Amino acid sequence: MRSAEIVTIGTEMLLGDLVDTNTAWISNRLAALGVGIYRHTTVGDNTDRIVGALKDAASRADLVVTTGGLGPTSDDLTNACLGLLTGREMVEYPEARAHVDEKFAKFGREPTPSNYKQALFPEGTKLIPNPLGTAMGALVEWNGTLFATLPGVPSEMKGMFEETIAPLVSSRSDGSIVSKTLHFTGIGESALAEKVQDFLDAADPTVAPLAGQGRVRLRITTRAATEAEAEQKIAPVEKEILARLGEFFFGEDEETLEGSVGRLLRERGATVALAESCTGGLISKRLTDVAGSSEYFGEGFVTYSNESKERLLGVPKETLVEHGAVSEPVARAMAEGARKLAGADYGLSVTGVAGPGGGSPEKPVGLVFVGVADADGTRAEKVDLTAWARSRTSIRERSANRALDLLRLRIEGR
Repeated sequence: MRSAEIVTIGTEMLLGDLVDTNTAWISNRLAALGVGIYRHTTVGDNTDRIVGALKDAASRADLVVTTGGLGPTSDDLTNACLGLLTGREMVEYPEARAHVDEKFAKFGREPTPSNYKQALFPEGTKLIPNPLGTAMGALVEWNGTLFATLPGVPSEMKGMFEETIAPLVSSRSDGSIVSKTLHFTGIGESALAEKVQDFLDAADPTVAPLAGQGRVRLRITTRAATEAEAEQKIAPVEKEILARLGEFFFGEDEETLEGSVGRLLRERGATVALAESCTGGLISKRLTDVAGSSEYFGEGFVTYSNESKERLLGVPKETLVEHGAVSEPVARAMAEGARKLAGADYGLSVTGVAGPGGGSPEKPVGLVFVGVADADGTRAEKVDLTAWARSRTSIRERSANRALDLLRLRIEGR
């Protein structure tokens, strides 16, 4: 088994009422099991379209995994459509009916006739147990393709996948697909790509850039007979990439920029205090998203107005009058004030024009200043984000990323 497609079923996804997170999770798990993902398809609750989507997927893939459409209502059509596609009669499975009864009994309720629809499957189905919900899944072999139907509820789907699908796929897979992701910031995607173009053109391992909000990822991927062999193929590529881009590298795989900063602070027994204006507490939020952040982060100040900058952080009024809130001197004073007030090793500040209004020719939307203070002094940097002037969210996210990166570099002594 080398190829798979995922078919997500539900009109609510097409309308944007529900965000599909199942597909990404299943793709990640199948890749780790050595199965390549050929295509993702989302289809609404329509019999002809579902049958067509299943047929198309089966023409290309060894495995077709579906999510959604296993409920008791008239628009839950997945297993019935699988029966139509394969030409198999829908029959009631006693163990599935007993499963429905058992689940309802636990809640002290009686099933309605429609609930027993969840006991109907194409003839020849192998059932997938569902410990958490009433909807069991189906495993059906047809014309060389294995179909696996799973519920749309993520907690139910994940448990069923791990207990039944993963062992089955593993037993039929002829190797492992392994990926390693390297994270970079402080360099644009095009500039990064130029430095590693030879790897981007290579066939194995493949290297793919992924960019977003001031950060760039390089995903290195290969297939091998074993995971250990795959890691051996990835290692020299990773080593050479880091030799070229090490100054911009901050972490790998699941590590975030805020996680990297937290790790550096923890390793040094150091602390940081924040003074945020245009980011409105976003950096504080990201730092505290990391478990254990109380070890290195104790205080943050959101000083959105000039008055609060002066009153809370001690930014001199004359500095605000002369240079304005969005300026290098104010960024420096904010960082120094936060560090002094909190008694922290580092002070980090951000002030800027997030837009989409409020800019001027002298200080346009997207003009940001970041300050970092420690025992050796204070540094402030101008960050030009005017290219993203139409997106307040982008300016705030990119400002936070640049601030965290400057703090990371300062901690590392660079």
